[in-house]
Amino acid sequence: MAGPLTGLRVLDLSRVMAGPWCTQILADMGAEVIKVERPVSGDDTRHWGPPWLEDRDGNETRESAYYLSANRGKHSVTVDMGQPEGQALIRELAAQSDILVENFKRGGLARKGLDYATLEAINPGLIYCSITGFGQTGPMAALAGYDYLIQAQGGLMSITGAADGEPGAGPQRVGMAVADLTTGMNATIAILGALHHRHLTGEGQYIDMALLDVQVSWLANQAQNYFCSGTPPTRTGEYHPNLVPYQPFPTADGEKVIIAIGNDGQFQRFCQAVGRPELAEDPRFATNPERVRHRLELVPIMVEITRSRTAAEWISLLGEIAVPCGPIQNIAQVFDDPQVKAREMKIELESRHGPVPGVANPIKYSRTQLEYRKAPPALGEDTEAVLARLLGKAPAEIAGLRQRGVI
Repeated sequence: MAGPLTGLRVLDLSRVMAGPWCTQILADMGAEVIKVERPVSGDDTRHWGPPWLEDRDGNETRESAYYLSANRGKHSVTVDMGQPEGQALIRELAAQSDILVENFKRGGLARKGLDYATLEAINPGLIYCSITGFGQTGPMAALAGYDYLIQAQGGLMSITGAADGEPGAGPQRVGMAVADLTTGMNATIAILGALHHRHLTGEGQYIDMALLDVQVSWLANQAQNYFCSGTPPTRTGEYHPNLVPYQPFPTADGEKVIIAIGNDGQFQRFCQAVGRPELAEDPRFATNPERVRHRLELVPIMVEITRSRTAAEWISLLGEIAVPCGPIQNIAQVFDDPQVKAREMKIELESRHGPVPGVANPIKYSRTQLEYRKAPPALGEDTEAVLARLLGKAPAEIAGLRQRGVI
């Protein structure tokens, strides 16, 4: 079966991460994605290396790992949008597209005649998704936004890192571009909702996605903790602010395991399994609210217990009694993990350089399949084919556009 979005065309005017992440998801789901890039330089992330992809002979190419992570399944077309002829090509492509995704600063595409109002007049069913740092309204709307800035301004760094008074205390950036990635995911959700609206009404619409909005929404339970208590949550490092015990614990072989006890039944089973049933009956520890209040008393007892077995023994023992417990793995260990392998979370796609490894899309349908049809494209590799196939451009016309630097 083809992917669920087969038959839809996406015009991708985005670069870096949030927009390309969204359009890669759409490509995985079967949509045809036309990625428009600047001639010569292309997407900024093409230059964000090392590391670089190695070819079949082990030689470095100029395909950066960063670019490869978010651009599979797309057709690369190079167009100079600074030229009127280039702008006209984009309008022609938009007229034949279902979805457009862009992440220019506010007003950037309006000056080129590529804003939603202009393109809606050409294609009323177009779903046009703009991704910016701060959205289309508000005092910061005109400013550029980057993931690190958004993690800081959006509150994430204030709750990430070791607690004050502990070694290494201070706000910390999350090790992934989470504001970009979650904005790409939310943009995908928004586009799917707009597609259903178009299915019902025939109308396209404009989507205003902001990294800051998404980051604030991602505060989730921590924001609700603030709303209910009136006190801003702080960094708790290894500890969970609402659950105990729910953190890393040392083991006999020097490794740490995460023991994530989410309810009183799990804590009771843990205490029985380790021969300490009295802990579950102690009024200080019998319920989660009391364990949270008495965290500093319980954790040292837990540490004494967990140091009696190896990490592997804890994972085995607690798995048998349905108490969540797992290892802290590096990325190499993740892709060697039997469960990750069983879920086929690593893929390979053939390119002109050889195989390109990548992380699989996590969506698994029962009736439709995701489609890994095309490795991340080389810059402009599909320009002539797309202009000929979609816009009916003759070879001589394409040659003229290339000669004039439009493509």
